[in-house]
Amino acid sequence: MSVANLRPNIDHWSERVDLAAAFRWTERLNMHEAVANHFSLAVNEDGTQFLMNPNQMHFARIRASDLLLLDANDPEVMTQPGAPDPTAWGLHGSIHRHCPHARCVMHVHSIFATVLATLADSTLPPIDQSTAIFYNRYVIDQEFGGLAFESEGERCASLLSDPKNKVMIMGNHGVLVIGSDPADTFNRLYYFERAAETYIRALQTGQKLRVLSNEVAEKTAQEVEVYPDQAVSFMRDIKALLDAEGSDYAT
Repeated sequence: MSVANLRPNIDHWSERVDLAAAFRWTERLNMHEAVANHFSLAVNEDGTQFLMNPNQMHFARIRASDLLLLDANDPEVMTQPGAPDPTAWGLHGSIHRHCPHARCVMHVHSIFATVLATLADSTLPPIDQSTAIFYNRYVIDQEFGGLAFESEGERCASLLSDPKNKVMIMGNHGVLVIGSDPADTFNRLYYFERAAETYIRALQTGQKLRVLSNEVAEKTAQEVEVYPDQAVSFMRDIKALLDAEGSDYAT
């Protein structure tokens, strides 16, 4: 029996295991940043109750049982023992409060997505299959206002009102990705970082880019959206690899 199949008496266990696996693999890919950055996952119907990583715990250490269960509508969250990071509460709490379609939210300062976010023009043109995945499916935040405390978090949440936009390129900050569950969201986060890397490296050649037509870019994005089981398979194999290593992520 795999470690991931064990079921301690903790609510939302399978969701906790998948989210913990995403933390571990994000660190494996060096897409984390020290003990900053946060992932969250809604666990009730309206999305206001959510799991999130504890305050300042390294992604490589996070276990399923470590995840906090928070209520976006609870004004006392930050005054209680074991309170989350205030910027995580400001950003993720605001999104789960106002964007019920954002079931899972992953925010990182990964290298290439952050480089893209620092450019005067943070547009990601469709120059290959991976960049085309995001064609007309992201929003660029051009009003960075400092650390994501509550007012900044509320402002960011307002940019995600259109469910079609699954990625927010946070100008001068990093990237935020939303999805239906940890598998869907982590798969999108992974591909966005790869897409950003392809684009940044293409720019470094100094040569003219071969940009796909709008029609082909949209067609490609739609085809990827209905491609069967890719995100589920990716998460399955991440957990299998972690289990084979004897990881404690699912404890």
